[in-house]
Amino acid sequence: MTDAHIAALTPAVLELEPGTYWWCRCGRSQNQPFCDGSHRGTSFSPLSFEIQERKTVALCRCKHTQSSPFCDGTHRSLGPIEKRED
Repeated sequence: MTDAHIAALTPAVLELEPGTYWWCRCGRSQNQPFCDGSHRGTSFSPLSFEIQERKTVALCRCKHTQSSPFCDGTHRSLGPIEKRED
């Protein structure tokens, strides 16, 4: 697997508490946008990020953002999601 799976064409808008989070880069996690270990056996690994104070964030689920793990609107330029075969 060399390309990330597009989990959704919208960001996950969440209010997060302070702490460390692991963002899914592969798009295979069933716990989007967070890692559940589904990347095992691929070339992907999750991205660790910290939240310093409680705040609302928009986390990317299309996996094509240039500002990981945050949504930068790239999903607007992607085509429809195709059914995954893996």
